[in-house]
Amino acid sequence: MKILCVLYDDPVTGYPATYARDDLPALPGYPGGQTLPTPSSVDFTPGHLLGSVSGELGLRAFLEAAGHELVVTSDKESEEFERHLADADVVISQPFWPAYLTADRIARAPRLKLAVTAGIGSDHVDLDAAIAHGVTVAEVTYCNSISVAEHVVMSILNLVRNFVPSHQTVLNGGWNIADCVARSYDVEGMHIGTVAAGRIGLAVLKRLAPFDVHLHYTDRHRLRREVEQELGLTFHTSAADMVPHCDVVTVNAPLHPETEGLFDDSLIGSMKRGAYLINTARARIADRDAVVRALQSGRLAGYAGDVWFPQPAPADHPWRTMPHHGMTPHISGSSLSAQARYAAGTREILESFFAGTPIRDEYLIVDGGKLAGTGAHSYAVRG
Repeated sequence: MKILCVLYDDPVTGYPATYARDDLPALPGYPGGQTLPTPSSVDFTPGHLLGSVSGELGLRAFLEAAGHELVVTSDKESEEFERHLADADVVISQPFWPAYLTADRIARAPRLKLAVTAGIGSDHVDLDAAIAHGVTVAEVTYCNSISVAEHVVMSILNLVRNFVPSHQTVLNGGWNIADCVARSYDVEGMHIGTVAAGRIGLAVLKRLAPFDVHLHYTDRHRLRREVEQELGLTFHTSAADMVPHCDVVTVNAPLHPETEGLFDDSLIGSMKRGAYLINTARARIADRDAVVRALQSGRLAGYAGDVWFPQPAPADHPWRTMPHHGMTPHISGSSLSAQARYAAGTREILESFFAGTPIRDEYLIVDGGKLAGTGAHSYAVRG
């Protein structure tokens, strides 16, 4: 089979010869009991850069030993990509550098049988088209959920404490404390809410609880009462009901027709003046220009996240220059720790696919012409 793998470019200084750390902590499993990826073996060193072109997700030796062809590229918009897509059996890409499998592209890929997301979030695949063409869509569920949750908490603290501008003061050789603290507050006592309380959202709530804040959430699936009581959660039936009560709102929902454009002028306008919005989910859950307007007017005190549309974001994207933001490239789920898990999970999915054995339900988004597994729980489609 032909496997087309789309990965981001290597570091500008070249693929690393050494790393800052020599190993990764050993994890017993994921919270809730799900096991870590269980491929038959791996051909990479955990903690190495696997998500860039030269890292190849550690797949080349495994695939070529089995007689398959692996094509790795970072250019997902070129004629070369389209040429390889035309006879690809499997396409692998990452949410951080997505190969957008539109309905048109899927229609032009008659051999395509499997689309794998090396990470979490398969909205770069047109799920309706995948269903119509019998393409299985899978992702490595939970591989980087905690990584993203940590990034969310970091982003909240960065915004509320005005960390980035204060750090820039040091880099610029300055020392004006008043400038640094004029927008700095304590998180303690704030009301913080998450849109969606799945694996990432719940992990965010658990990590914020020790900060002595008031926690809120909204989700299409209500959490168990004992979880609400343990964390002191207030449940809201909708984002519109929740956000007026919150000083900080974090978005941890997948992108699908029910969430696209959710944070528009109207919803943002209902938030408390001076609230903060954190979005590490998907950029199109928020209206791009509504976010800019809210920061310029002071309705929002800050916006942070690492998701953009399109990705990579063009140089003139307004989120690069809007005031009071804490944006990064899409990195929250691509730490070296997470890469070891999503590379191993990608191989596990491929091993099952090649052997004709069932792919784990936790990994499935679309299978058998319908939403399946995690996809049936988390996604909606138009059809």
